[in-house]
Amino acid sequence: MSSTLHALFPATLTNHSQAATGHCPLLHLGVIRAAGADAVAFLQGQLTQDVSLLPVQGARLAAYCNAKGRMQASLIVLKPSDQELLLVCLRDVLPALLKRLSMFVLRANVKLSDVSGDFTLLGLAGGDSTAAPWSCREVDGAHVVTLYPGAGVPLALWLAPLSTPSPASKASSAELTAEQWQWLTVRSGIALVGQATFEAYVPQMLNYESVGGVSFKKGCYPGQEVVARSQFRGTLKRRAFVVHADGPLAAGQEVFLASDAEQACGTVAAAAPCPDAQGWDAIVSMQISAAQSDAGPLRAAGMAGSEGAALSLLALPYPLLEDL
Repeated sequence: MSSTLHALFPATLTNHSQAATGHCPLLHLGVIRAAGADAVAFLQGQLTQDVSLLPVQGARLAAYCNAKGRMQASLIVLKPSDQELLLVCLRDVLPALLKRLSMFVLRANVKLSDVSGDFTLLGLAGGDSTAAPWSCREVDGAHVVTLYPGAGVPLALWLAPLSTPSPASKASSAELTAEQWQWLTVRSGIALVGQATFEAYVPQMLNYESVGGVSFKKGCYPGQEVVARSQFRGTLKRRAFVVHADGPLAAGQEVFLASDAEQACGTVAAAAPCPDAQGWDAIVSMQISAAQSDAGPLRAAGMAGSEGAALSLLALPYPLLEDL
């Protein structure tokens, strides 16, 4: 492991994580900047996260929902200063999200802009970090956000202005492929909403309340009543599960119980091929009843009349919060 990565993840690597150590350019992610005296107050009224409690140099997971509580985007929110926030999201939903947020600025003193071209984003994998998920540190001019580990491998988001030397440029560090990084994030159990799953889920269907992505103590935001009702009235029927498949999967693909090929019981939220070429792993948001041991085998929807991949449940890498 490079000296720079060692500074970010200081402990010794395990044998399991050694194969997945390195960095990956995150070209599928973009950045929106919200700047101005009202930036915090404005986003406080738009996101599922309590932005008002976010400290300078802090970071959190959040969602942006429509009025029905359905997620239009997932965000990693960073706060470089009192009057500036950076919103990291999938590029394929960034233009629509920026347009949507801009509609509600009105007279607020906040400027929203796409600054994806001003930053380098890397995924860092390896080490044995003890930092809590979503904690953020400044390292050599970069913001380093600790993510949930995937397959036992510590993960982090590295974000810095283009002029900032990256960990890869300072020392020898293996470059992971996009598929390797995607597999690690799938195994972390946290899916980001993009075009393929646009408005498919309320946050709890992706377990966001269990991984720090939803605040139930803050004020109103689009879809807040639906999100709160799902939590407090026990109406949530779907959760996210990590699965293994014997064939390819794709975000947005439907999942069925083998006993009922007519009615889908879930959808794939994220998927990636396994590094050892032995099948695919995925995050599937599906009916809780379908994930129970006596529900029967699961299959993904087939393509062009072919039989879809068989799915088996893997252990979820974090505990779920009990419904309130």
